[in-house]
Amino acid sequence: MGSASIFLRLFCTIILVLATANTPPVTASEEFKVGDAEGWRQPGLNHTEMYNHWAARRRFHVGDSLRFEYKNDSVLVVNKWGYYHCNTSSPIFVFNDGNTVVNLDRPGPSYFVSGDPDHCRDGQRLLVEVMNLHPPVSHTPPSIATPPQPYLPSSPAPSPLGSGSAAPSVSLKVISVLLMTPLLVTTIA
Repeated sequence: MGSASIFLRLFCTIILVLATANTPPVTASEEFKVGDAEGWRQPGLNHTEMYNHWAARRRFHVGDSLRFEYKNDSVLVVNKWGYYHCNTSSPIFVFNDGNTVVNLDRPGPSYFVSGDPDHCRDGQRLLVEVMNLHPPVSHTPPSIATPPQPYLPSSPAPSPLGSGSAAPSVSLKVISVLLMTPLLVTTIA
């Protein structure tokens, strides 16, 4: 039973390592370029919803960031009222450097508009819904669950080997205990 037990533990360990090696890692944060190749600009007449469509195709998490690239314009962080009314008179933050990175540091909605109210009314505004933190990257393998216990009838079935034989048997409880105990290898000198 000693070598079979070691083989079983080794086999289960290898399967566990292979199973966790194929799990894709979760990224800790991501930077999104607002508008992709279009950047942050006044939309054309038929594209007033371009930033809403852009944001709807993405998931934003706390820790992510938005990169605004623009020329002869600005980015204002505003409240909900400022977003819906294109009010630029009392922004929370103002950026006008042409290449602005804004860190998304809290869950919930974040509102951005152009510093030019006409651009905002033409659709140059962005609402992103920020979700909680990314799930943490786990470096520990998952634990092995105990297999469910089989249904056992109230009276045991007769042994196919007869009543006098000593057939080897191992219960599921013994197997689950073996899987949960660390692999011990000893050498005899």
